Amino acid sequence: MKKLLLIRHAKATHETGYADFERPLTDKGFKQCELMASRLIAEGIKPQIIVASPALRTLSTANVFTQETGLPKAITNKDIYDASENALLKVIYNLPEEHDFIALVGHNPGISQVLYYLSGAVKDVPPCSVAVIEFDADSWNELHEHAGKLTHYDTPKD
Repeated sequence: MKKLLLIRHAKATHETGYADFERPLTDKGFKQCELMASRLIAEGIKPQIIVASPALRTLSTANVFTQETGLPKAITNKDIYDASENALLKVIYNLPEEHDFIALVGHNPGISQVLYYLSGAVKDVPPCSVAVIEFDADSWNELHEHAGKLTHYDTPKD
């Protein structure tokens, strides 16, 4: 059985002067990460590894989650940045097979689209939302449309 934890990056600045790739998290964004990581811990949800976009806001989100959960440093994958649904699916199909539970930290609209494609669940995915999808599959490349079941979904409440 494979499990995927989708995480949308936390609240990032929209101030001018930053290239999109370099936009940092706001103070609120860091607080969202700590809150959501603690909620996952309370629910006993702990992936084996985290794979993240190398953009500053996603990598910062992943770093807070790894620190809070005691996971190893996140693996970056440039293909997650600004990824369409198809590009994200390609990343997922190529996740390391030795891991059965992986977190992926990315951007919208791709995260929302993949959540719907893999689970059929229509959910609002505000910054720092988390969603766990479970699959009756032995390999990441076996996943297909609506193959998974959404078993956990949470968003930070403002």
